[in-house]
Amino acid sequence: MHRYRSHTCGALRETDVGEVVRLSGWVHRVRDHGGLLFIDLRDHYGVTQCVADPDSPAFAAAETVRAEWVIRVDGEVKARTAETINDRLPTGHVEIFIREIEVLSAAAELPLPVFGEPDYPEETRLKYRFLDLRREQLHRNIVLRSEIISSIRRRMVDAGFTEFQTPILTASSPEGARDFLVPSRMHPGKVYALPQAPQQFKQLVMVAGFDRYFQIAPCFRDEDARADRSPGEFYQLDLEMSFVTQDDVFNAVEPVLRGLFEEFGDGRHVTPEFPRIPYWRAMRLYGTDKPDLRNPIEMSDASHHFRGSGFKVFAKLLESRDSGREWFDNAEVWAIPARGGGSRAFCDRMNAWAQGEGQPGLGYIFFRDGEGAGPIAKNLGETVTQQLRQELDLHDGDAVFFVAGVPKDFVDFAGRARTRIGDVLELTATDRFDFCWVVDFPMFEWDEDEKKIEFSHNPFSMPQGGLDALENKDPLDVLAWQYDVVCNGVELSSGAIRNHLPEIMKKAFAIAGYGEEVLEEKFGGMYRAFQYGAPPHGGIAPGIDRIVMLLAGTENIREVTMFPMNQRAEDLMMGAPAAPTLRQLRELHIRLNLPE
Repeated sequence: MHRYRSHTCGALRETDVGEVVRLSGWVHRVRDHGGLLFIDLRDHYGVTQCVADPDSPAFAAAETVRAEWVIRVDGEVKARTAETINDRLPTGHVEIFIREIEVLSAAAELPLPVFGEPDYPEETRLKYRFLDLRREQLHRNIVLRSEIISSIRRRMVDAGFTEFQTPILTASSPEGARDFLVPSRMHPGKVYALPQAPQQFKQLVMVAGFDRYFQIAPCFRDEDARADRSPGEFYQLDLEMSFVTQDDVFNAVEPVLRGLFEEFGDGRHVTPEFPRIPYWRAMRLYGTDKPDLRNPIEMSDASHHFRGSGFKVFAKLLESRDSGREWFDNAEVWAIPARGGGSRAFCDRMNAWAQGEGQPGLGYIFFRDGEGAGPIAKNLGETVTQQLRQELDLHDGDAVFFVAGVPKDFVDFAGRARTRIGDVLELTATDRFDFCWVVDFPMFEWDEDEKKIEFSHNPFSMPQGGLDALENKDPLDVLAWQYDVVCNGVELSSGAIRNHLPEIMKKAFAIAGYGEEVLEEKFGGMYRAFQYGAPPHGGIAPGIDRIVMLLAGTENIREVTMFPMNQRAEDLMMGAPAAPTLRQLRELHIRLNLPE
């Protein structure tokens, strides 16, 4: 028999009854039932119940073991009696009668329990992450992550993609976040940067003549922690394709994501064909470019009902139209329907919530006995109120909320109000994965602080209409071949058809106020490569952590990451970041200039 085990702790079944077996694992818990000792033994694969009675030669040893000791158990597999069967365990129809116990490793007093899922302080959990990872749910999440990544790799290879690795030590590149810098010993005074993403490299892979690239890519950004992104590092399914249009990218990515969520979604509905929603439409209907389509609420422009109306607050606001551009800069009144929210109590709660969000309030009308109620209905009058009700298809027991002003100022709040209403009224479905593509992003935006035009998103995107659009259209009217894929209100990734022509790139950067020298200095490798024949190409990079987070049903990325940092980007378990030694600093020709 093997030194440590003949079976794993998740392997034994009724067909093994009568066999003498050997298991090794951690003591999950010990239970004393009137002279009988029950030891639940756990390993990576599962849990097996082991029993020692006072007649067993191993009984004395069994009395000494404690939670999380590592032990070896020899014994005979027996069938459990009918009343003791545990159908929640794959091994729940059998148990081992212990003949021998060997303690392989004793455990000190635990700083946090492993049995059960108690809510312990995160700092403790991260400091003792090796213990935290033994807990059932977290252990399951990490295994799920591995299975998802394996499935992604199979699906990408089956779709004709080839996996390549790109450098980790590279040059600093302005991509929206701070770089992590690595001082060079061999080149005093110079630094490498850890890649924020393999963006330039994957485009150069296309220029080099490879056709369909992918990589499970580590990315590094020196930014604050968020619930949906770990500080320091994260992983993405990075991919790029040559000689493709936007449709080609969608047709390649959709089956991978849809199949993945069908495989691991536990039967939950997955969007069969991802709808495409233009950016401006997403902002108007949902108040965000990351719409959660499980929420059926769609907002609409109700300005025509209030212009010149008896509700003077909104009517006066609509008279002073801003001299800005199009609808987004002009005063409007938006309606947010709330089916099932037709009570004064709910409306008052929403109004109080809005004030807690820093808003003056949230106007509303609620409907009962065929009429509208509330101050706005009284001022609008019955005729206009009924017109509004019919237009929004509202009935008794429903309500509608209003936000007013310049949409660019209130759109974020309106989106959060829509989400709040959907959640509180339980309108938002919880048993599905609703995907969409958000398309037609603006290429440029006006930076009010700097008083200049700036790239609104990815500077490497191809403008729709190419060079002609850049030369002959108002820059703020130019759209980009850029897209996001969104699931349940979570942005999984941004992507784009790339700007692969030097003259278009030069013009796009000039509009944003950057000369050719900036291209040469910051993006020289890629800019020069495009001058030697670059194919049209495009790609995307869905976040692995966010995909796993959705499929695991958690809202915190640290619950699907094996060794995450805390909110302050500290690794409490390994003690990073740590102060360098004087010898290390001398080798790197660095002198510290610490803040006071």
